[in-house]
Amino acid sequence: MTRRPVVKINLDATGEPRRRPDDLAAEEPLEIRVRKEPLAVTMRTPGQDIDLAMGFLLSEGVIRSAADVVTAQLCAGTDTPNTYNVVDIVLGADVPPPVTDPSRNFYTTSSCGVCGKASIDAVRTKSPFDVSADPLTVPAATLAALPDRLRAAQRTFDRTGGLHAAGLFTADGELVVLREDVGRHNAVDKVIGWALREGRLPLKGHLLLVSGRASFELTQKAWMAGLPMLAAVSAPSTLAAELADEAGMTLVGFLRGQSMNVYTSPQRVTV
Repeated sequence: MTRRPVVKINLDATGEPRRRPDDLAAEEPLEIRVRKEPLAVTMRTPGQDIDLAMGFLLSEGVIRSAADVVTAQLCAGTDTPNTYNVVDIVLGADVPPPVTDPSRNFYTTSSCGVCGKASIDAVRTKSPFDVSADPLTVPAATLAALPDRLRAAQRTFDRTGGLHAAGLFTADGELVVLREDVGRHNAVDKVIGWALREGRLPLKGHLLLVSGRASFELTQKAWMAGLPMLAAVSAPSTLAAELADEAGMTLVGFLRGQSMNVYTSPQRVTV
């Protein structure tokens, strides 16, 4: 976070506008390099950058396990003063290098995720995990309680109001890990990268809750991590629902209060 002076104007209150400090969520570029070659740039909130990079590589199908990575280190980059906004990944000798061509442009932003890919087929990375066979079931009442648990754990959001969150939960509603970021996809990558380094993949018997909408890309990332359920407090997209249906993943949207919409594989949500 950083602090900036602002002029506070409140039309519902009496008195003149006043100056006050305000906390802003940090947003800086992170360059991900593989074998010292640039692969991707994402606008993210600094923190857990190694997890972000490894989660990104896994969800893009560049790596399949933590064993594919020899070293992952935060580098100084070329900025003055050094901002350490570069992560350099060295892959094992038997791991094929990532494909980089004009149809697979990995430039990303904090708002939309991976952009510039030529077609949906180019981003439909196949997961090595069969989530359709996962026997996970979650009571609807447990699901309904998760957004409040996620929100209660968002420490930085309380200060800035400007971060997305992704939380990994067990079937009984226990929060395993939470990550915040200005980018929805970055928050998810940080969770997946953490699970990858901890040797927890595939994430059988777990569900992922995101604080915004459920996009195609977030659904793909969940599938690549072996998650049988993705829940969102907002709406899913058509492609997210199609991909979840293809994967055999349960997709829950509009998880608010005591209601929710279950778009695919509803047998995992019990009433």
